[in-house]
Amino acid sequence: MRKLWKTLLFLVVIAGASAAVYALSRSGKKGNDGPKLVDVTTGSIVEKAVAVGQIQPRQKFQVKSKISGIVRRASIQVGDTVKAGDPLFEIGPDPTPLEVTEVDRQVDSADASYRRAEIDYKRAQELSRSGVLPKSDLDQKKEAYELARVALTRAQQNRDLTRKGRLTLTGTESIIRAPAAGTILTRPVNPGDPIVPLTSYQPGTEMATVADMRDLIFKGTVDEIDVGKLSVGMPTRIKVGALPTDIVTGHVSRIAPQAQQKEGATLFDVEVELDPSNKITLRAGYSANADVIIREKKDVLVIPERLVTFEDGGKKATVEISGGDPKKPGKKVEIKTGISDGLNVEVVKGLKKGDRVVERPPKEIS
Repeated sequence: MRKLWKTLLFLVVIAGASAAVYALSRSGKKGNDGPKLVDVTTGSIVEKAVAVGQIQPRQKFQVKSKISGIVRRASIQVGDTVKAGDPLFEIGPDPTPLEVTEVDRQVDSADASYRRAEIDYKRAQELSRSGVLPKSDLDQKKEAYELARVALTRAQQNRDLTRKGRLTLTGTESIIRAPAAGTILTRPVNPGDPIVPLTSYQPGTEMATVADMRDLIFKGTVDEIDVGKLSVGMPTRIKVGALPTDIVTGHVSRIAPQAQQKEGATLFDVEVELDPSNKITLRAGYSANADVIIREKKDVLVIPERLVTFEDGGKKATVEISGGDPKKPGKKVEIKTGISDGLNVEVVKGLKKGDRVVERPPKEIS
């Protein structure tokens, strides 16, 4: 029993000491969180809107095939620079047995029609020379003969494309060439991959993406709250995530007239033209934030915006000026504010450099 009482007494002493330490720490914090004095200083202040986006090439296009088959050979790698007309891929045929049978049947049928038309035309020539057949009938036989020859040629070309992937009569091969100069950004296909052709009813297989990396821009979105303050030509400072120590400059070149909804937010697309004086090496897809400079002022009076009390719906702004002793109530002074960057605000009227503004601790919520 005595041992139990000793244990209880020890726990009571420990609890009392903990409560005393907590009370002292709370009183110390309250003493340190008293009113402070903040000097009115001069500095620079920038009102800006932030656009979030990426560095992208201005012109980017996809390379697709107009014939089906498989990739027989790929002549380019990602990062290669190509010129207009350079070979990129060679497409080999991959016909089904039904397609092979069909093109052979078409050639046989066209050949039979051509031979029949040729015989009829030669007979008509003989009859015309004998004066038996009028010239109009000879012309009809000649026309039928020419049409049959064209049909045979078309059937042979279709068979060559289906079986060999090239035209034997003209020497044309199924090689995909670069439509314009640029840098290869992506190459999703490899030799052996099947290719779906580009037609009016299907998009086709994307074989490569080419872009001119010498002409890059910033593409991003800005919130609807800030878009009304923007205009084309405003200067912009771009911070690239992969290059934290470098600043890329530019100016706004386009603001979308219509908003888009994304994750519950209303955003507007903006484009920023990069200044040619930038000597920084940029790559497509870099994540970046663009600060669009709406207004900027230098060497003006600034104070932290948290020290300003706004009244009458923001029409009246006041601060508390120190009377010498920060513990005593100071003098309430009405001021006129200018631009703000969200942290600091410009003081246009009511204060001068060197004045000391009282910053009181926030009230505790009990």
